[in-house]
Amino acid sequence: MAHKLKITAVSGGLQRPSRTLALVEELLDGLTDAWPAETRLVELGPLVPKFGSVLQRDHLPADVERALRDVETADLLVVASPIYRGTYAGLFKHFFDLAHHEALIDVPVLLAATGGSDRHALAIDHQLRPLFSFFQAHTLPIGVYATDKEFENHRVSGEALRARIALAVERALPALRQRAGAPHEVPSLALA
Repeated sequence: MAHKLKITAVSGGLQRPSRTLALVEELLDGLTDAWPAETRLVELGPLVPKFGSVLQRDHLPADVERALRDVETADLLVVASPIYRGTYAGLFKHFFDLAHHEALIDVPVLLAATGGSDRHALAIDHQLRPLFSFFQAHTLPIGVYATDKEFENHRVSGEALRARIALAVERALPALRQRAGAPHEVPSLALA
């Protein structure tokens, strides 16, 4: 019997309005349109003053601890960071440094990032993927990278970006189905 999934999304953007947050919201909407799930959105911007200088988890305030627990108990994670100088934000990394190192084993993770130009597109594979490999999470093969020109007024506007979001959602569905305990759909193979 399938259970209701919990999808936690983490937006590493530190200000509002945020293109990173807009991308996360679009991914979260696409996932919940495709599969009913309980959701939790963690915005790091408001939490940073509460955890930025904390070095030990047992010194965290309750709301940051709750956000970490939402990450650690998710059936699927959506994580996104703006890319600065070729990598994710340092406070984004610090947040995940506070997560338990075994909490994300085999958890599917949909990676996303935003940046000023296409030059940073490989940060998903060269920066984010290794971070979640450390946690032994199951990073989904397709991530979503978006540049500034694909947003208008901090909202997703580019059709190519919308297509990448739709493809990432489609490719995440088997992981959601598996986590929910739903029967697997076996693709039919055409034999030549």
